[in-house]
Amino acid sequence: MHIVNDIKPVTYLKSRAADVLKHINETHRPMIITQNGEAKAVIQDPKSYEDMRNAISLLKLLSIAEEDIKNGNTHSEEDVFDSVEELLKK
Repeated sequence: MHIVNDIKPVTYLKSRAADVLKHINETHRPMIITQNGEAKAVIQDPKSYEDMRNAISLLKLLSIAEEDIKNGNTHSEEDVFDSVEELLKK
């Protein structure tokens, strides 16, 4: 992130919305919008947002899997394939 270039006051957004949208879609970097010197919003292009959401989903799945492993909630590879074969036979 180019922090100096990616933080703008809300007045900048109001007066240059089209430029902001063009910038975030070209650079794929989010822009932080401030109001009275405080960060109030983050604007991001749709593709980057979707990629971020997908990454978060994968991290959640990994976290669940790690918890299952810690708790011994696992099955052997052989058991899994045997179960799949049984389901396919039906």
